[in-house]
Amino acid sequence: MKEGPDIAQIGALIGDPARANMLTALMGGQALTATELAGAAGITLSTASSHLAKLEAGGLVGQRKQGRHRYFTLADDEVGLLLEGLMGFAAHRGYLRARPGPKDPALRKARVCYNHLAGDFGVRMLDRLVADGHVAVDGDEARLTEEGAAKMAAIGIDVAGLRGQRRPVCRTCLDWSERRSHLSGSLGEALLARFIETGWARRSEDSRAIHFTPKGERQFLEIFPLPERI
Repeated sequence: MKEGPDIAQIGALIGDPARANMLTALMGGQALTATELAGAAGITLSTASSHLAKLEAGGLVGQRKQGRHRYFTLADDEVGLLLEGLMGFAAHRGYLRARPGPKDPALRKARVCYNHLAGDFGVRMLDRLVADGHVAVDGDEARLTEEGAAKMAAIGIDVAGLRGQRRPVCRTCLDWSERRSHLSGSLGEALLARFIETGWARRSEDSRAIHFTPKGERQFLEIFPLPERI
């Protein structure tokens, strides 16, 4: 077949182990230097620079300059959703890179997926929003209801600002560890930012884990009491 989207090119870009490791490192949502990405991939800086040039040309990463430094990020939300979906597919099919380590429980409980909350807490948060009628899900589509908008405004989310963006307010994202959907979109990003801003949670310095403080976890569970699995 010579017509239609060419998934082979995207597959080749992501399929290289070094590039896959660099993309996974960028799933933490933080901008990283080529040196940091080289360390994450276990390769030399010159090799990393070559890989990054290919990823940028392929539309998977972008860069910005700050002084003499260049920082790399995933190009946009679509790339984050693609990578998380691939992680979920790989985990479901048993393609796991390593035996679970000491950081796995924290990553499975709560972690950042590009710019929103993933893991058990992320999945259960979406479950609660759906159970309360605050988010309506139809297949892969999701929307914030008027009741949900009022709920979000009450906890300090600028719903009008989110609706003014060109991005979707709500999206579902397949969670690789839970193998179910968590909340993404601009609302998912705003909620994670709110949890960190209020001091309920903080990012790990050396992984994608999100650590809730005891007080923060209590507050989180008051707003999103964990429902039975839907």
